[in-house]
Amino acid sequence: MNDFRSGFIAVIGRPNVGKSTLVNALLGQKIAAVSPKPQTTRKRQLGILTTDKYQLVFVDTPGIHNPRHKLGRFLNQEAEESLEGVDVVLWLVDVSVKPTEEDQQIGLLLDRLPRRTPLVLAANKMDLVPAEALTRTLEAYQASVKKEAHVVPISAIQNKNLAGLLDLLVSLSPFRPPEFDEDQVTDSYERDIAADLIREACLNHLRDEVPHGVGVRIDEFKERENGMLYIAATIFVERESQKGIVIGEGGKMLKTIGSDARKEIEEMGGRKVFLELRAKVLKDWRNDENAMQRLGYRIKKKKK
Repeated sequence: MNDFRSGFIAVIGRPNVGKSTLVNALLGQKIAAVSPKPQTTRKRQLGILTTDKYQLVFVDTPGIHNPRHKLGRFLNQEAEESLEGVDVVLWLVDVSVKPTEEDQQIGLLLDRLPRRTPLVLAANKMDLVPAEALTRTLEAYQASVKKEAHVVPISAIQNKNLAGLLDLLVSLSPFRPPEFDEDQVTDSYERDIAADLIREACLNHLRDEVPHGVGVRIDEFKERENGMLYIAATIFVERESQKGIVIGEGGKMLKTIGSDARKEIEEMGGRKVFLELRAKVLKDWRNDENAMQRLGYRIKKKKK
């Protein structure tokens, strides 16, 4: 075990650059919700990859952005706290576009990292960019952070150069025993992942009609005598008009969301699922700390 490496890797980036897609691809299985919408990830989640030579613990984080409500502040807080005490920081950027204001914000945050913490700049969506443009865009990203970075072009969705990225991350991780059992792939409970998969289905089907005013609460989660998993969940929205959109004509949209979420939950857990959904209004919950807390989002008070 003297040559075994074990490292905690914070995966950071602005919204919708592919952080959860990358973590799922590196693990070879889905543990994190993914959608075309920014801010799909709302809480830190560990993805644990173990072989006979190393264990990499990926800390998947919400995208850092300019918050417009208290939920946004919570998301940024979750991401920033993930940088504390990790062995490597993996900054994922979208090289199909130039650095944004949010990327510049992340650069300033990374400049405060301890000097000894390695920084890896993973250039995602390399397949969408010609070689010459890729070089120019990478230089722009590197210029936005003072800290020296190891640069690796990848494509998370097409599995391009992920082996090279893994090799680099392993080489930067310290020699020490594993922190988790070899068969553990995440620190999240099955019911929490189920809530995220229901919200993922909402984002995928509702598109821009009900952007991010959707919260999910698991009301019941139990295994029945026949081995089937029974889940009852409530989808919360901020306005009455949004509730009608979630339910749809004759309940069609709610059934579609439920069908897609059920399939994902069954694939995750390897057993049959009966999923019962309802929609309720929790007015302006993203700016109500008490309502946020009911849905599992607690803003921590900053230490003076």
